Amino acid sequence: MDREYPALAHHALAAGARVAAPPPAARLTPESPALEAMTDLRRLPASAIATDRTIEEANAVMVARGIRLLFVEDAQRRVLGVITATDLLGEKPVRFMHERGLRRHEILVSDLMTPASALEALDLQEVSHSQVGHVVATLKAAGRQHTFVTDEGGRRICGIFSATHVARRLGTEVATHEVAASFAQIEAALAR
Repeated sequence: MDREYPALAHHALAAGARVAAPPPAARLTPESPALEAMTDLRRLPASAIATDRTIEEANAVMVARGIRLLFVEDAQRRVLGVITATDLLGEKPVRFMHERGLRRHEILVSDLMTPASALEALDLQEVSHSQVGHVVATLKAAGRQHTFVTDEGGRRICGIFSATHVARRLGTEVATHEVAASFAQIEAALAR
């Protein structure tokens, strides 16, 4: 540094000082701009995990970060899929253990993740002209807890809508009733 900078005045920390907390997120309405309900991954880092990690490790990451979804990435940070708290804590692991004769600590993220080919996304341009009500209708119509937002012609995931997050901000329930996405899932549901 070529320029000299004077030191700032400082003072003793007050007894009983507390760390500032961000204000609670503003309440949304169905007419609020959709972008206000989106988790913007251009500003907040996405949480990710590798396919070879155990589901117990994935759950620990989710709990530590207070989230319910992890992107599953390869070594080049390409998204291979996602794994959710529902995948980890629902009946999926029990069924997998029974089918494969494994113990819970032996199940890998790759065993339970939803592959990228089964994920759907919204275009950022369309979302930027939409309202929260459109997002809720989209989540309900798709029967999903999450949907992604992309830009760069779908090559970059730049946001996430979570039914839980949107519901909390609306002050109401957003029931999406996840639906089977493939014949195999329908067949498995009928076999139960």
